[in-house]
This record gives sequence, structure tokens and C-alpha cells, in this order.
Amino acid sequence: MILGIGTDLANIDRIAATLDRFGDRFRNRVFTDTEQRKAERRADTPGTYAKRWAAKEACSKALGTGLRMGIAWKDMAVSNLSTGQPVMQVTGWAADRLAAMTPPGHVAIIHVTLTDDHPWAQAFILIEARPIAQAPD
Repeated sequence: MILGIGTDLANIDRIAATLDRFGDRFRNRVFTDTEQRKAERRADTPGTYAKRWAAKEACSKALGTGLRMGIAWKDMAVSNLSTGQPVMQVTGWAADRLAAMTPPGHVAIIHVTLTDDHPWAQAFILIEARPIAQAPD
């Protein structure tokens, strides 16, 4: 069952200007150490940050709260599997919200897709509740 969906579009040039203006203050407020390491290794550093910004916005929408109800930017973190597939981990208030919206007997799975086409970065989040498999009697 689908618990929530969210999408966001971020302007890469706007994120680049914010990085130029605020530097580490912006990076450290919004992005985890893992996200920063990933972005700083990429040729398109602003694009990488913009996709993760969009993913956090989209995740907060899928959680049904936006960023105004207690979720901190770093409560949502994008990393990648060895295949390159992006994944979202939630902690803190975001994890509490996810647990509250997950029905008993289910596990929540956050699906993430990211894309960019300069000057735009986009993220789409789908939160699924999947029944927990029961052991046979």
C-alpha cells in the first residue's frame, strides 16, 4: 500500500549560488557528512547537492508534513547502493513520523528516484507499506 508520495524540482543554479554565498554553513545545516562527501567528489557538485535537496523536500512531502512540522534537513539522508541506486534513510522526527504512519504488521520502504537536466534537478519519493511476512505455523 502507498503511504505517501512527494516530488520536488530544484534549480541547480540557485543551489550553486547558495553554496557560493553560504558555503559550509549551508552544507552543514542541510546535508549529512556522507552526502557532502558524495557531492564534493562529483564533477557537478551543485547538481549533486540540488538532487539531494530535492529529495529531502520530496521526502518531507511524502511524510505529509513538509519541513515545517519538526523534521530537520539532516533527518533525511540520501546515499547510494553499490549499484548507484539512491536510497533514503530517515532518523529523528522523520523516522518517528514514518513509524506513526506505518500500519501494524507492515514495514515502510522509501523508494527514491533522482534526475537532473541543467538547470533543473528533480526527485520523486514513494513510501510503501509492505506486509511483514509471517512464519508458517
